[in-house]
Amino acid sequence: MLNKGVGFGFQVSQNQNDFGLGLNFNFPYFFDNTAAIRLRGNFMFYEHAYEGKAVWTDYQNISLGVFGVLGKVGDNIRLSGELGGIVLFPSELFSTNRNHIGWYGLFGFEFYINNAINYFIEIGGMDTGAKADLLPLSPIHSNGFLINAGIRISLKQMTNN
Repeated sequence: MLNKGVGFGFQVSQNQNDFGLGLNFNFPYFFDNTAAIRLRGNFMFYEHAYEGKAVWTDYQNISLGVFGVLGKVGDNIRLSGELGGIVLFPSELFSTNRNHIGWYGLFGFEFYINNAINYFIEIGGMDTGAKADLLPLSPIHSNGFLINAGIRISLKQMTNN
């Protein structure tokens, strides 16, 4: 049986054209072990021109969503979905806004190598309305396609006996 307690992990992300690295944490499962609340934090990199050079400028995001198990394939593969809110904290090098609030939704697969450890891939979309308004043409960022891939460790759920 797969562990359904507190979980934590690491992911590599792509939000539109922005590359990122992040950590995730999920609270213990509820609704007959089919749903959980997931918190993520990502350190993102926005590629743009700055003083005549192409640079990657870092910024951060935090998301909080409801994660649900949608089905299983055998004993070790789970199909999932997630929907939630996201807050971006853009760099002052490309934006006058200190934050952007939006939403995201995704579908994914978790591939368990044992009861506690899984590799995952998640694909979806996001909408934040974020624009790099200090750059020419105010290009959008962190909108549209998103993908996460990583590893997560889930601990056993505590029970009252």
